[in-house]
Amino acid sequence: MSGFDLDNVTKFLERRWEDILQLAAEHLLVVVISLAIALVIGVVLGLLVWDRATPRAIAITSASVAITIPSLALLALLSPILGLGWGPTIVALVFYSLLPIIRNTVVGLREIPAHILESATAMGMSRPRVLLTTQLPLAWPVILTGTRVAAQLSLGIAAIAAYVAGPGLGQYIFKGLSSLGSKNALNYALAGTVGVIVLALLVDGAFVLISRYTTSRGLRA
Repeated sequence: MSGFDLDNVTKFLERRWEDILQLAAEHLLVVVISLAIALVIGVVLGLLVWDRATPRAIAITSASVAITIPSLALLALLSPILGLGWGPTIVALVFYSLLPIIRNTVVGLREIPAHILESATAMGMSRPRVLLTTQLPLAWPVILTGTRVAAQLSLGIAAIAAYVAGPGLGQYIFKGLSSLGSKNALNYALAGTVGVIVLALLVDGAFVLISRYTTSRGLRA
């Protein structure tokens, strides 16, 4: 791989900034889609098992074991079934996002004091209403923290998904690695890597804003 040359990097970015922006948009989009799916699945699973010891242990343990599967191995297993591109990428990202979301949903719901739930029930609220108006709002900050962790994890794994022609900045990283010694090998790798880092910072900032505007002041205090 050729050495770092600032002038060469600048010219490279000037020539390919539109392509980089498109790849960054694809990278962000595939993560957002996957995270939305994982959030629905993870929260539903968490709601089903949070107050049941055995199902809760099975769900969290299964998700914990699943996340140890190497991402390249999972993508390789998915590609013959789902083909290349978006399909295996989304499934893999959902797969790896489930653990922090399920775990934090369970933790958030279990941390709600029993007397609060008893008070809500005593006021005549039905179980679904207690869930929607009391449990989920109180557990939301913890659930959001799990989703924030899942987002950062997904941004990194989405880059690896370029191995199966997945969308995003990983294409530049793999292109740089596959062309070691060429003039732009380092430029491709840097553009992809720095792009992922910038997206991670932007997404993390977005979660700070989401937390601020979706969490009640009493819970933020």
